[in-house]
Amino acid sequence: MIERNIYMDNNATTRIDPVVKEAVLKSFDLSGNASSMHGPGRAASAAINRARIQTAKLIGADPEEIIFTSGGSESNNTVLHLIYTQMFENSGRKRIITSSIEHPSVIETVEAFKKKGVPVTVIGVDAYGKLDMEALRGEAADDVALISVMMANNEIGTIQDIARVAEIAASCGALVHTDAVQAAGKIVLDVHELNVDFASISGHKLHGPKGIGALYIRKGLNIEPLIHGGHQEHGQRAGTYNTPGIIGLGAAADIAFRELAADMVYIQKLKDRLYHGIKRLIPDVHINGHPVDVLPGTLNVSFPGAEGESILLYLDMEGISVSTGSACATGSLEPSYVLIETGVGAELAHGSIRFSLGKFNTENEVDFVLEILPPVIKRLREMSTL
Repeated sequence: MIERNIYMDNNATTRIDPVVKEAVLKSFDLSGNASSMHGPGRAASAAINRARIQTAKLIGADPEEIIFTSGGSESNNTVLHLIYTQMFENSGRKRIITSSIEHPSVIETVEAFKKKGVPVTVIGVDAYGKLDMEALRGEAADDVALISVMMANNEIGTIQDIARVAEIAASCGALVHTDAVQAAGKIVLDVHELNVDFASISGHKLHGPKGIGALYIRKGLNIEPLIHGGHQEHGQRAGTYNTPGIIGLGAAADIAFRELAADMVYIQKLKDRLYHGIKRLIPDVHINGHPVDVLPGTLNVSFPGAEGESILLYLDMEGISVSTGSACATGSLEPSYVLIETGVGAELAHGSIRFSLGKFNTENEVDFVLEILPPVIKRLREMSTL
């Protein structure tokens, strides 16, 4: 029985912060429905309002610009369906622009829209996963309703220049959305400075609970709800409030805001230690993603001659948790579409491992990975027929 639990898959989900856990547990004492006018209802409503303030502060928004959702996927879908129902059907703007390395909740939604006749333009990326800005500028025209580009990629960690995307969107009068799920709580994020109209975040990516997220909607924009049937969130998202989840997200956002600067330095130091160790101890490795504009904790490495799934399983037997790509694509035998889009061949993509570190990782854990990983790669390469 392995007693070790070295968790380096923080882009998939994060361990809940003990302070957040305590806040969630205490929230179960708030028995009232936050939509009710009586005392218990008002107490729950007050707690939700505090969480709204905390969540807004993390991303530089005003509290009234935050609506709570079930997570990043719902937030992304809300924006895209808003554009489909309000802009596509009721205006001359018919086109959506997005990138080729978005999260599946964006890619699969726009693919479904294409089948309904919605014009969709997909912009490619370079070898580092950076959006082709000149191609984007060339596609910006007065028929564009929305430009949706993620702030940071979940697989390779590359950070996009969202402020520049917003400038291009403004030049043609389009709205702009960023999937900030991987960015919020990991890097500095100010939606007002970026000048975006929408931004999606998720609680479980920043040491909060699962099943809760938020959508930033710029003040003055009216949206068509994705979920109808109630007056909650000023009529923008129906459904009884998930009070424990919302309080947990607020607590996680509050901690992330206060500790962000220190966490970024600490996590970057851990990643640098892992990166230099891999480069020193294992020959012939390929680092995926941008060398500078990248999340502090994300390190995606391809090991030629070794299969990613086999690496993962060997590490798992040693109590080390990593990923071969997006958690949302687990079980697929297809190579990572993100890596393929950056020009990494299928063989190399199949040999990729994503290490995503967080604030609860330690130098000792990194050193143990560097002890276990080299012989694993050596063994797999010796067994390989490639």
